[in-house]
Amino acid sequence: MRALERALGRELFVRRTHGYDLTDAGIALMREIEDVAGRIDRAAALPEVGGQPLVTISAGTWTSLALARRWRDIAGDPPDVRLRFVSSEDVLSITRREVSVAIRNKRPTEPGLAGRKLGRNDFAVFGLKGAPRAWIVHSVDTPSSRWAKARAGKDSCYEVSHPRLALDLALAGAGQVVLPTFLGDKESKLERRSDTIMELSHDAWLVAHDDDRHLPEIRRVIDRLYMFRP
Repeated sequence: MRALERALGRELFVRRTHGYDLTDAGIALMREIEDVAGRIDRAAALPEVGGQPLVTISAGTWTSLALARRWRDIAGDPPDVRLRFVSSEDVLSITRREVSVAIRNKRPTEPGLAGRKLGRNDFAVFGLKGAPRAWIVHSVDTPSSRWAKARAGKDSCYEVSHPRLALDLALAGAGQVVLPTFLGDKESKLERRSDTIMELSHDAWLVAHDDDRHLPEIRRVIDRLYMFRP
């Protein structure tokens, strides 16, 4: 590390008793080489002989569920790509090639990323017709989860560890749950129990790396996702 600092003529690390931290110059250098590292990884990756190219799509739980239900529209018929769905509320790194394409709730600001607005996501309360108005909440920290917990208070009858289980409980008639309208309106057994929750509405953005979005397989998936617009 000292040799690297001497070669670059910059102090990159702060030595502390518990280890090392990056200086401002070190952080700047890390940002500069992140994209280079991604390019090297991509160039060094061995192509799979005879296999379809892999495209990894990251999205939150509800969007991932909607995408999985339309897998044929995204993969092609017959399929011309292999899809890997990564359901996560965390923002995975496209720069480090953790995923190929992501659907996010904010316009990308990181260098090297390109974004395309998909539309507006709205939320409402849904429940089975005749089901009690007991709240079903999940422990994943999302704006919709916080909104539901604030209104449920101590009257929350069911709390689950994952959003998908909250939907299953609602479909079983246990109570009501906050869902994006693009998902809840397509569940024929559920009915809306509220107006659109305006403070939860947000734009959806399709995000990819600026260098990768022109690759044929990623271009096809991006175009199909844009046409689908979950």
